[in-house]
Parts: sequence; C-alpha cells; structure tokens
Amino acid sequence: MYAWIDKRNGFRCAFLLTYWKPSDKQHKRTVARSIARLSGWCEMLLREERREASLHKAFKYRLYPNRATERQLYHVLNRCRELYNAALSERKDAYQQDQRTTVVQGTLRVVAATMIAGRQIKPMSFYIQRRDLVEIKQERPEYQDIASHVLQDVLNRLDKAFAAFFRRIKQGDTSGYPRFKGRNRYDSFTYPDTAGWKFDSWYLHLSKIGSIKVKLHRKLEGQIKTVTIKCEGEHWYVVFCCEVEASAKLPVSYEDVGIDLGVTHLATLSNSEMIEHPRYYRKAEKQLKQRQQALSRKKKGSHRRERIKGLIGKAHRRIARQRRDFLHKQSRKLVERYQVIVFEDIHVANLTKRPAPKQDEQGRYLPNGASQKAGLNKSMQDAGWGAFVSMCQAKAEEAGRVLLKVSPRFTSQICSQCGAVRKKDLSERWHSCDCGAELDRDVNAAINILERGKKVLWITNTQGGKRPTPVTA
Repeated sequence: MYAWIDKRNGFRCAFLLTYWKPSDKQHKRTVARSIARLSGWCEMLLREERREASLHKAFKYRLYPNRATERQLYHVLNRCRELYNAALSERKDAYQQDQRTTVVQGTLRVVAATMIAGRQIKPMSFYIQRRDLVEIKQERPEYQDIASHVLQDVLNRLDKAFAAFFRRIKQGDTSGYPRFKGRNRYDSFTYPDTAGWKFDSWYLHLSKIGSIKVKLHRKLEGQIKTVTIKCEGEHWYVVFCCEVEASAKLPVSYEDVGIDLGVTHLATLSNSEMIEHPRYYRKAEKQLKQRQQALSRKKKGSHRRERIKGLIGKAHRRIARQRRDFLHKQSRKLVERYQVIVFEDIHVANLTKRPAPKQDEQGRYLPNGASQKAGLNKSMQDAGWGAFVSMCQAKAEEAGRVLLKVSPRFTSQICSQCGAVRKKDLSERWHSCDCGAELDRDVNAAINILERGKKVLWITNTQGGKRPTPVTA
C-alpha cells in the first residue's frame, strides 16, 4: 500500500498494488507497464517532497596543494578563462552591427543582412558553443587534460551572464554587458556534477590534476552536488554546494523588533539596544595607506610591485573576513531572539552616489560637499548594510522567522508617540517633540519601522493579524 497526501488537490490518495500468483486455471493479472508507471509517479512525488524539505548550503574550506598540483590548478584556471573570453568574443562577433546590416553595392541603402540572398547570420547559443568543444579539444591538445563538464560549466557561466544582461535591459536597469576576464578577474572553475572528483574527508582527489589536502575546520553536511575550486590571492579554497535537510524551526518567540541601520551605530533596535559599528576598514586604513603609497613608488611590471599588490589584496581580504564574521554572529543573535524583524527597504547603491556638481552663472564649479559625502559613503560601505540584511533574511527563512522591509520615508522625522512630523537635519541626533517625547533619533526611527512592519503584517496575514508561527510564517 502506498499512501500520501496530494498537495495539488489537497486530499489523501492511496493505491493498493496487488499481485496474483499465476496458476493453471487463472491468468497472470499483473500488468507490468501499469505498475512501472505507477511506481514512477510515486517516486516523482516522493522526490518533490524531499526537494521541498531540503535546501542548499555552501561549505568553504582551505586547500593546501603542493607545487606541482598548484601549477596544474593554475593551468586549468587559465584555460577556462581563455575559453570564456573566446566564447564571449564569438558571441560578440555574432551580434556585431556589420553582420546584422549591410550596404547594397552601388547604392547608399542599408538593409538587414537577412534580406540579402544567401546571407545568413549564424546563431550563437550555449548549445552551439558546447558542440564546438569537440573540435576545440582536437585542435588544442592542452584542453584534453581538462574534464568536459568543467569546460561546459564555463560556457554555462557565460550564458548566465548574457541572460542577466538581457534581463537588466528588459527591466530598464543599467545593462552591464559581459566583459572579458583578466587573470585577476577569473578566479574559479566548477565541477557541476559528481564526476571528476572524490573527497575522503582528508584529501580532495581531482582527475587529471591530483590530490589536495583539505582543512576540514567544520563538519560537512548533506550530499555534495557541485565542487568549486577558487583562488583568492595566494590561497586556494574549495566550495562544496550540498543538499541538506531543512533544520527544525525555532520555537515561537513573542518579541518583535524594528531595526534602523546607521553609521554611528551599525544597528539601533526599537527596544533602545544598539549594535556597535566595528569599523574594520577605518582601523586598517592607515596600513592600507602606507601600502598604497609604497605601490605608487614601485616600477610597473616589477616583482616588487606585484609583491605590494599582493599585500594590499591580503589586507582587504582580512577586512572582508572580519566584517563577514561579525555580521554572521549578530544576525544569528537577532534571528534566535525575535520572531518578527523589520528593516528599512534601503538601496545602498543610491545612498552612496556622489553628489551632483554645482556651477555658477559663469560656469565655475562651486563647493558641493563631495569630500564630506565621500567620508560618509566610506562609512556606509564599511558597515555592510546590504550583507547584514541578506544574512538576516537567509537565517530567518531557515528558522521560521518573519523578516519584513518597509519604506524608509520619514522614519526619522515622524514622532513615534504622537505621529507629528518633526523635521531635522542629519546632524541633529536627538528627537524632541512638543508632546514630551525625548529619545534618541535612531531609536525613534526604529520604533516607527516596527509599527510600519506590524501594519504590513496585519494586512498580509490571512489569519487576521495573529502572531506568525513557524507553520504560518
């Protein structure tokens, strides 16, 4: 007996599979094709349920290759970058204007290329370029040492770049045409399936490359789906994308919070608590300045210049790791404590734009506060607002919490007690109202953010504004 609940129709379905033993007087009453079809349907439904009950997680570990293996890794990485640039050039040539239009001989008329007899534009897509890999391997023997599915993933990466390019054009955003990758811009290659590699908890064995020691600093969970080898400066890392079972939801909390992101404090909560801004970039700015000055004195193309560039990149990576570690810890604390978390729906890219230039009647440029705005932009980017909200959102979804984003309009100007608009500039950090409200400006904004989140939650909740639970959230 197979029994389950059909989610499409909402009722319980059951099928009883019976088998009659054949005898002399009775024919065999089992239809193998029907049973196979029914079993396949059961497996498909069970597979869908397992997919819904699982999620994908990435686990990143440090690799320690020897010199011979490291040379082979660089070889594969450079060949993948070369293939990416060649495929991009081929696609770019296919869409060139001289291939789409042509000038009729003897006239000045410009017509579409497809209107000329015998003139056709060769279409270019991922599947066409993938078929060309066979000829590439025959003409370039060095590509025979690289797994085919690794090369196919390179073409798939380019296809995704073009898909995102056309999507941005359709949405009216900044297009951002895919560009050629230099040796410092292409830093990884991927095994998209389970072929070509093997991991035994100590060493990662890559076909045609070698065995590499892995520092397993935390337990690897789930089933490995893809393996990505990444180069960051002088270090190599492996990223395992694993399919893991969804963890149990956290117990329902009866605390809600509104969060106002800022520069003086990283985050101000509606209960007057504050998360301090660690300012990792500001603390390392002196060291970065010294290394940048040393870089400017080195001759271009020299070994000393390359060494200083490596030190600058190392400092930036250390800052990024410190910031990411801090944001992960703080987002985990928020998700474990609060049931509903409300943020402002802010766009950091718009906030960090440079001010427009000002000119007088004679065309001379006037002071526009660009130097002050540059310092503010540096502090906002050092805070990592976007990464903080993204981490909270991912953890909240996994834990069964609710994360909302509301409009930031006038959250700092409106009084959280009486609702009156009390306008103040950015330098005024204390909110004082005629109704008697006296509190910090950011705390007032966080309370307003929480109230807006509750209104949104009351409208969108189909159960009449009841507190979300792990089931209804």
